[in-house]
Amino acid sequence: MTVGDTSSGAGEEPGADSSVHATPHHEVDHTVEPTDDPLAIRLEALILGADRRYTPFQAARTAGVSMDLASRFWRAMGFADIGQAKALTEADVLALRRLAGLVEAGLLSEPMAIQVARSTGQTTARLAEWQIDSFLEGLTEPPEPGMTRTEVTYPLVELLLPELQEFLVYVWRRQLAAATGRVVQAADDEEMVDRRLAVGFADLVGFTRLTRRLEEEELGELVESFETTAADLVAAHGGRLIKTLGDEVLFAADDAGTAAEIALRLIEAMSQDETMPALRVGIAFGTVTTRMGDVFGTTVNLASRLTSIAPKDAVLVDGAFAKELVRHGEAPESEAQAAEAVAAAAERARLAEKEGREPDDEPPLPTYRFGLQPMWQRPVRGLGVVEPWLLARRGKTGS
Repeated sequence: MTVGDTSSGAGEEPGADSSVHATPHHEVDHTVEPTDDPLAIRLEALILGADRRYTPFQAARTAGVSMDLASRFWRAMGFADIGQAKALTEADVLALRRLAGLVEAGLLSEPMAIQVARSTGQTTARLAEWQIDSFLEGLTEPPEPGMTRTEVTYPLVELLLPELQEFLVYVWRRQLAAATGRVVQAADDEEMVDRRLAVGFADLVGFTRLTRRLEEEELGELVESFETTAADLVAAHGGRLIKTLGDEVLFAADDAGTAAEIALRLIEAMSQDETMPALRVGIAFGTVTTRMGDVFGTTVNLASRLTSIAPKDAVLVDGAFAKELVRHGEAPESEAQAAEAVAAAAERARLAEKEGREPDDEPPLPTYRFGLQPMWQRPVRGLGVVEPWLLARRGKTGS
């Protein structure tokens, strides 16, 4: 829930002077009446830990925040306008006070505080919807004939709430520690926001046709299986899952080698599942702008375009990504170079044997994890002409 009147100051009564503080019509045209369902109100009080007490104006005044700022905070968190209904609690007042306090202390600018509210609201909204749709819905099936779901829901939520809250805080702290570690290791201040990353899209081929052929429940299971497998593989191999888009996932990694390993493992895992359609992956390397957990920029757009032209069960990468693999010794510049290295090593071994000495002091044979095959240059919409490279896994000895 959020405020509906954004015009009054913290010390003004609503309607005190409508000629001076007229509320723009587009800000209050549509309001949502808070529910008056008894069970819903009981559950709300249980979850929020407080009863409804304040109108939006009263909450803003109690928190010492202007109605304008309070309204922007609430809308950023994703809550609907409720006009001036008495529907807010002490927890709402405290949240307003905390955000405003961070601004007043100079720890956050006002736009940054709004971003904090928006990013937190968007993330937790999705989490809450998933928990209700996929978790609580199944658990609240009436265990005995004659019982209603409403009779089961309240005690179940009462038991689960503290455990889920503690787990949420734990995961958030872990993720915050990991993200902070990545930032402080950035080469310079600019890289903290605009960083050089490998960004990849993995896309299920023919998903639109599947939506016409499969039942909704089957389609949901397929998408869930794909997202779960992708999320596990990305995390296990050191990448970060940025977001899922049903038939597509977006991931990022700090280096090209990690991203290449993730991409090939995704292809390998999906190809082993007969229920899954083919997968294609596109990866690009370069400067990426990060905002609210998402990534933006030309590098991201290029990765998306590469995905759209990638063959089935294959990985296409851009030239910058290929150069990164070569620079770090993860792939040869060409298959000819790899063959020359093998031939040179064989010749050194032959000479050592001929001279009756051990070849222990000879340079080791280069070991490449990945191979790169140049593809035909082609124009890519909005990005000009690019030369994609086909990524593949190599053997253990550069062969």
